[in-house]
Amino acid sequence: MLLFILGVVIMVIGLAVSIGLHEIGHLVPAKAFGVKVTQYMIGFGKTLFSFRKGETQYGVKAIPLGGYISMIGMFPPGKDGAGARNATTGFMQNMVQDAREQSAQTIAAGEDSRAFYRLPVAKRIVIMLGGPVMNLLIGIALFAVLLCGFGTAQNSTTVATVSTCLISPTATNQKCAPTDPAAPAYAAGIRPGDRIVSIDGTAITSWDQSTAIIQKSADRALTVVVERNGTKHTFTVTPATTKKYVTDAQGAVVKDASGASVTTQAGFIGIGPLRELVQQPPSAILPAVGTQIGAVGGMIIDLPQRLVGVWNAAFGPGERDPNGPISVVGVGRAAGELTALNNVPVVDKVYTMIGLLASLNIALFVFNLIPLLPLDGGHIAGALWEGIRRSWAKLFKKKDPGPVDMAKLMPLTMAVVVVLGGMSLLLIYADIVKPVNLFG
Repeated sequence: MLLFILGVVIMVIGLAVSIGLHEIGHLVPAKAFGVKVTQYMIGFGKTLFSFRKGETQYGVKAIPLGGYISMIGMFPPGKDGAGARNATTGFMQNMVQDAREQSAQTIAAGEDSRAFYRLPVAKRIVIMLGGPVMNLLIGIALFAVLLCGFGTAQNSTTVATVSTCLISPTATNQKCAPTDPAAPAYAAGIRPGDRIVSIDGTAITSWDQSTAIIQKSADRALTVVVERNGTKHTFTVTPATTKKYVTDAQGAVVKDASGASVTTQAGFIGIGPLRELVQQPPSAILPAVGTQIGAVGGMIIDLPQRLVGVWNAAFGPGERDPNGPISVVGVGRAAGELTALNNVPVVDKVYTMIGLLASLNIALFVFNLIPLLPLDGGHIAGALWEGIRRSWAKLFKKKDPGPVDMAKLMPLTMAVVVVLGGMSLLLIYADIVKPVNLFG
């Protein structure tokens, strides 16, 4: 239990640091551009502690699920410069008006020039991009530690497991029965720890190479040379014909029109590879980050469908998709379970923990760029639209249209907040009652 708590605490600290650096990514350029920043907070809810330095209050709040900085004048005032714009009656209109008035109230006398909305479009974009870019930089740094410091897990040519009986990879029950025939590799004498040197005279340099030869050699005797304790041994192995799942380029099982998994005939001898960490060059960092960004983007696009699956699993008998979305509670629980595992080396635990934090920061980078308020991407989209309008007016020598009235988007913003809140509650509930099992 203590190790579980330690893992959760480590992940909470890592998340808090990531959030804090995200907000620093906003804070530094805002102050550099002269915007008055009244608050820098990590978390939401009740303030646990805070202090003031200069004109900014810095603090930590009770719920470490986000953070924010408060800048004066987030929304523009009336077109005549005399206070907030007026709105008509009605709930939505009042919501818009309230946002304008609250923004106007943050600007004290003589401070209008330091309001956020007064900045040129490019500087506003820099401020709002600062947070997501900081998460991206954290992710890149952590991936550099993973790839160049630890390495990537790859199949070696060393045998890690040898099945004692012949069981098809597609079989539901993977346990040996007394009547099951012996697996070809076990019957021939191959044992865990053997390093495959050659098969039928072909030198083996990768596990995939040996697998390809075995799969196309069903019912044909193969001469397999292995190295065991520094000595080479030669065995004759005849792969059995069995079924295997057909996979695509990403390793996912191919489905037919009816949704059933597609199988094919292949040779099989019943061995599994030893996974080893192989250090990668610095040139591998950005492609790995790009792949992770693409994966997160794909998950966001498929999020409605994935959330349906989470709902069905949380309130039904189904199991959670291990590759599906999880909340910060799920991430913390996974970290706790990882540290509590007794049969996992410490270096593997550290590697996985860093990987979780790296993936989390890449997810924060991508998610915050969604062009909807209150996310950073919503402010960026508004600034870009303002820049386009002003450039268009200048090109055709029309009157400057002025700042975009982002307050008009407050009803949509509230809808987004409700949706994000509901999604978070669903994921948190599912991570409590039906958690994703990442470590078996």
